[in-house]
Amino acid sequence: MGDKEAKMKIKIFTTGGTIDKVYFDQKSEYQVGDPQADGVLQRANVMLEYEVESVLKKDSLDFTEEDRELVCQKVASTPTKRVIITHGTDTMVVTAKRLQDIPDKTIVMTGSMYPAQFRDSDAVFNLGCAVTAAQILDPGVYIVMNGRVFRPDHARKNVEQNRFEESD
Repeated sequence: MGDKEAKMKIKIFTTGGTIDKVYFDQKSEYQVGDPQADGVLQRANVMLEYEVESVLKKDSLDFTEEDRELVCQKVASTPTKRVIITHGTDTMVVTAKRLQDIPDKTIVMTGSMYPAQFRDSDAVFNLGCAVTAAQILDPGVYIVMNGRVFRPDHARKNVEQNRFEESD
């Protein structure tokens, strides 16, 4: 891949989380299913070059330091300069902070409060915002949720309000 091509393409790493969850009636619980990012972008008729790669299929509450290291290695080793990571919202900030040492890449993390397969999910909007953010933001690590762009050191999930917000 040429340098210009690496800069223009977006690499999307999926790690699981609510965005990829599916409901199993027989178990009355949610489980992480197949990555939903590609289907969401295809249905939205996104016309830019991107590639989706599944790294993990976990709820972010189950992430280990080894899982975060794997995500870091994948991001650091891709020649693509613009990266989106779909991630569970509960520990998204922790992983985002871990990625801050990777230079010269625009890394955008996003997820959803409701599974992408739900009609009223926020997944489509959040992923769309992340695609735009990955194209226009300077190198660094960002969290894109609820129509806002956050820096990892100043973001938190407000569980009661079911949204991300600024933190001190």
